[in-house]
This record gives sequence, C-alpha cells and structure tokens, in this order.
Amino acid sequence: MIEETGYVKISGSPIYYELSGNPLGKPLLMLHGGLGSGRDLTPLHNFIMQDHYLISIDLRGHGKSKLAGPSLSYAQYQNDVLEVLDHLGIKQYSIFGFSDGGIVGYRLAAQQSENVVSLVTLGSQWRLKANDLSVNMLRSLTVEEWSTSFPAVVDAYNASNPNPDLTTLLNAVKEVWLDTTEYGYPWSLVERITCPSLIMRGDNDFLFSIEEAVALKKKIPHANFANIPFTEHASHQESPMLVGTILKQFLS
Repeated sequence: MIEETGYVKISGSPIYYELSGNPLGKPLLMLHGGLGSGRDLTPLHNFIMQDHYLISIDLRGHGKSKLAGPSLSYAQYQNDVLEVLDHLGIKQYSIFGFSDGGIVGYRLAAQQSENVVSLVTLGSQWRLKANDLSVNMLRSLTVEEWSTSFPAVVDAYNASNPNPDLTTLLNAVKEVWLDTTEYGYPWSLVERITCPSLIMRGDNDFLFSIEEAVALKKKIPHANFANIPFTEHASHQESPMLVGTILKQFLS
C-alpha cells in the first residue's frame, strides 16, 4: 500500500518517489534498473514491507520522472537520490538495487558509508572492461528490440512519463551503460564499502557474469553472495519468492 507520493525538482527535472510499507520500519531505498521504474520492484514488496519503510525512486528520465537537466550518469542518479532522501529527512537507510539501481547503490555505499546501513544488489555490474561481452549487446540495443522484449514496461513508461520519448531515453541510457569515466561504474570505489552487503545474480545472467560477481565479492569485505538458479537478469521477477526470501533474511 502506497503511503505517499511526490516529486522533488532537482536540476531541472521533477524526480518522482513513492513511500510504502511500515512508516515505523527501517528505511529501505528501492532502486530499479535502466529503462524501468520503481514499479518493477513490487514483486518483492510483500517480503519486506512489514519491517521496512520503502522509498522507491524513479531515476531521472524513467517512470514518472522527467528527462531534463544534466546528462544522465550513475553519478547524476546518485545525486538525485541523495536530494530526494534529504528532502524526506532520511539520514540512514539500507539499499536494494537492481541492475543500474545496484550500480548507484555501490556508489552510495562507498561514498556515503556513514549513511548506508546495508546494501543488496541484483544483477549489478561494478565495472565495464573493454572486452566485456555485454558491451556490444548494450551498444547495439534498439528501441524496436526493447519494445518487443518488454512491451509491458514500454506501455507503462508511455502511460506514466510526463514526456515519453523512448528513443531519446534509450540513447541517453546507453551513454550511461557505456560510460567508463569517474561518473560511471564505481570500479575500485567498491573497496570502500564497509556495510553488510549481499551480491545477487541470476545463474544465467547475460550481463553480470559469475566471474565478475566473484571478483566483486573479493573486493568488498565480508560480502555475501547468492547465485539465483533458473533465472537470468531480472531474478526478482522470474523468481520473486526465492529472491524475496533471501532479501528478507539478509535484512533481518
């Protein structure tokens, strides 16, 4: 059940947020993946909303948040999230981030370590090597391919975004995915993460390989790791019971 919705105008764009779950519970920031929205994470809500106050944010240009202002980057997403949390008066919080949302989560946990209580990511790369198998896939993705693969996601975007333009959004997001500057993937910053952490990936994830997940686990002190069987990239939608149960256990 949604308790509150609203917008925070940041650098030219109204950023949309929803509050749900237990208002007396522990704050849990919910960050969705690229080209998605906060609604994509609702399959997990029933597992965590009893004990947590869920802060769901539509990243700049996604969902109900307008694409305006500075160019998209993981650093800009990070700044937008911090501005929303400051607006809400939330100082300490845990994070669940899927894909791009988890990449933002790494940056937050590394650079705002005094505020992040715990971190859970799913299908979230922490670096992008030049020879990574996902590079060509990300670079060549078209609107037609995305629309064919995820028609419900596209319909939701067109219905909810104040100025829907999937072509422009996709081109902007592809720049984020392929950005190897300091404004992009955290790379060695992950070594600064000190909070309890859980790294998850689908066993058949075509974007976040098992080798990259294991390498990341070695970088974060005492990190936990879960490989979700029978799933690909969006394990929380393919196997919500398993992912939700693991998430609830870790957070408790």
